[in-house]
Amino acid sequence: MMNTGRSARIWLIVGVLILALIAVSYLELSWAPRRLTISEVWAVIVGSDITFNDVIVLKINAPRVALGFFVGGALGVAGAVMQAMFRNPMASPYILGLSSGASLGAAMAMLFTISFIPYLIAVPLLAFVFCMMTMLFVYSVARVGSETHMETLLLAGIAISALLQAVVSLLTFIAGDKIESVVFWGMGSLSGSSWNEIFTIIPIISLSFVILAAYAKDLNALMMGDVHAMDLGVDVKKVRLILLIVSSMITAAAVCFAGTIGFVGLIIPHILRILTGPDNRSLIPLSFLAGGAYLILCDYLAHVIYPSMGILPIGVITALIGAPYFVYLLRRRKTEMGW
Repeated sequence: MMNTGRSARIWLIVGVLILALIAVSYLELSWAPRRLTISEVWAVIVGSDITFNDVIVLKINAPRVALGFFVGGALGVAGAVMQAMFRNPMASPYILGLSSGASLGAAMAMLFTISFIPYLIAVPLLAFVFCMMTMLFVYSVARVGSETHMETLLLAGIAISALLQAVVSLLTFIAGDKIESVVFWGMGSLSGSSWNEIFTIIPIISLSFVILAAYAKDLNALMMGDVHAMDLGVDVKKVRLILLIVSSMITAAAVCFAGTIGFVGLIIPHILRILTGPDNRSLIPLSFLAGGAYLILCDYLAHVIYPSMGILPIGVITALIGAPYFVYLLRRRKTEMGW
């Protein structure tokens, strides 16, 4: 049970995050060559608008807000789970090479015609499939007999990620006039988002989130080590495999339409863990809320930082913010929050 002080702090953070989400959503919804006012945005939302602002708000900006929220939330949750499983605050959703696998699938879809897959869904479908296949391949390589050690899993992920990234680099080299599409997808973007895309990933992300939240207590036990977890009655092998599969699934759903957006799953869970503690029962839902608000903010910054160049890839913004924080983590070099 959470003590009263910690519970109050968590609810305070929830309130702050909700207000932040509302604020950044308004900024994103109001973005246009002439910024819309709060009253204009509200008029569109309630259906009393008599201008053409509904096109800007509902058809252009609102899908970006929705996609940014679910993608950012998914990456935040996946990062929280990976950091807990590996007991490492520098772990991220891509630690097992998932981003390289997704990039390979997307690059293949862009460069080669696959007759039995419709072109419009080829990129997100292959990105999703290759992302999941990468996790399964890494797990099979790391598995020795009936045992799978986290250190071996991490090393296998690093090696396979490097291999897949080399293949992606080769495909980029031979891409010809399609090189821009391959490179741009790898930077991550919410451009061109549609409600069809959002309604496709919402069930996957929502189901994955519910499963991961349901295993939060077992995840807390895993953070104390396998022996302690087994003493508490946790089936370590089964729980770890489920967490790996589901966290990979939520990551794959996040990147299949938006591309590989980095650092969200690294910095968001780590900051929240410092503020609230390591209890994943609160950390996982908070990571979803904070990750969504953060990615919407980054997408808004991508609009306004260099408007003469158009909309920057959102991965550029998250990297500019996240990379310095990652360096800070490396320099800090101390155990936090009981790790």
